[in-house]
Amino acid sequence: MSRENPPIPPRDDVPDYMTEERLMIQETARNFTMKEVLPVANELDPINGEIPMSLRDQMARMGFFGIMIPTRYEGLGLGCFEYCLVAEELARGWMSVASIMARGNAAGSGFNEQQKADFLPRIARGEYLGAFALSEPNAGSDVANLSTRARRDGDDWLINGSKMWCTFADGADYLTVMARTDPNVDPKARHKGISAFHIPKPRGTLPPGVQGTAVKKIGYRGWKTFELAFENCRVPASALIGEEGKAFYTTMGKLEVARAHTAARSIGLARGALEDAIKYAQERVQFGMPIAHFQAIRFKIADMAAQIEAARQLMYYVATEIDSGRRCDKESSMVKLFAAEMAERVTSEALQIHGGAGYTTDFAVERYWRDARLTKIFEGTSEIQKRIISDRLLGAIKA
Repeated sequence: MSRENPPIPPRDDVPDYMTEERLMIQETARNFTMKEVLPVANELDPINGEIPMSLRDQMARMGFFGIMIPTRYEGLGLGCFEYCLVAEELARGWMSVASIMARGNAAGSGFNEQQKADFLPRIARGEYLGAFALSEPNAGSDVANLSTRARRDGDDWLINGSKMWCTFADGADYLTVMARTDPNVDPKARHKGISAFHIPKPRGTLPPGVQGTAVKKIGYRGWKTFELAFENCRVPASALIGEEGKAFYTTMGKLEVARAHTAARSIGLARGALEDAIKYAQERVQFGMPIAHFQAIRFKIADMAAQIEAARQLMYYVATEIDSGRRCDKESSMVKLFAAEMAERVTSEALQIHGGAGYTTDFAVERYWRDARLTKIFEGTSEIQKRIISDRLLGAIKA
C-alpha cells in the first residue's frame, strides 16, 4: 500500500553531543511516531480529520507537553535541544502533531508565580492546553500594529477586535489574547501598551463574546485555524498576564525557541519526504530497473539528504545556544529561514521522484509538500527572517 510505513532506518555512530538520554528521547519519539502518529496521519489527513484525543492522551503520558516545563511544575525540565529532537520526529509523521505539543511547552511566558503554580502542572500533564490569538488582518509580520483593544470596566476588562490564524481555538482549554491596553499609540514605539490575557474556556467552545470562523486551509490539517471576532468579551482583572503594557517583550522573547521548533518541524517534514522517496525509488520499476538505479534520481536524493543534514546541524547549534542562555536571535532566524526554504525544496523533489503518483492523495509525500510550504510563512515569514539577519549584520534601517 502506498502509505505503508517505511522501515525505521538503522542508527550510525553518533556524535558526543547526542548523549544517552538524548538518544533515548529521540528513539522513543521516533518509535511513537512510526507506530502511532504516522498511521493516524495517513488515515485522517486526506479526509481533513482531526487529531484524536487518544493520541493527545498518549503524548501527555509520554511527557511531550512538558519537555521544557521545570520539574517543580511536573514537567521534564529539559531544554530546547530535546524539544527539537522530539519535534523533528513527530513532524516526520504529521506536522500538526509536532505543533500541538507547543501548546504545552510554549506556555508560561509572562505568568506570575501563582499562575505558574496553578496552570503549569496541568499544562505539563496535557490537561490544559492553550491557543494563541496574536495576528490580526492588519498585524501579521507587523505584530506591533495590532488594533484589538482591552479597556477597563470596573474590575473587569472588555476586549474588542479581530484576530486571525488562531489555530486550535476551539479545542484549547484557554486562549492567550494580545490586546492594546493603552489607547495612546506612540508612532515611534507602537509595541508599547500591548498586554496579554489568559481566558479559560471549556473545550469545544469559544469564550462568551467571541465568534469564530474556520479558515479554509490547504494544509496543516488535524486541527482547525480560526478567524476570531471579540465583541465586549469580558474577562476579570486576574486574566492579565504579567505586567500591563509589557506583553510585547515577553512574546518576542520566546521567538528564538519558536523558530528553532519550526526548523525542527521543517526538518521532520523533509526527512519524511526523503525516506518515502527512497522507498518509492527502490520499488518503482521503469525501463526494466528500479528508478533508484538512475543517476538523476540518485543525485536528487543525495542533494536532499545533504540539505536536511545541514539544516539539522544548524538547528542543534541554535538549540544549544538557547539552552546555554546566550542570545541568538540572528541564528534562530537563520535556522528558521534555512530549514523552511530547504523543506519546500526537498518535499517538492520528493514529489517529483514519485512522478504522477506524488500528485495524488494516495501517497503521504503530498502532505509533506503542503505542510512544508507553510513553514516559510508562520513564526515569521522568510522575508522577515532575512530582515532580522540583515539588520544584525548591517544595522537597522533608520526611518
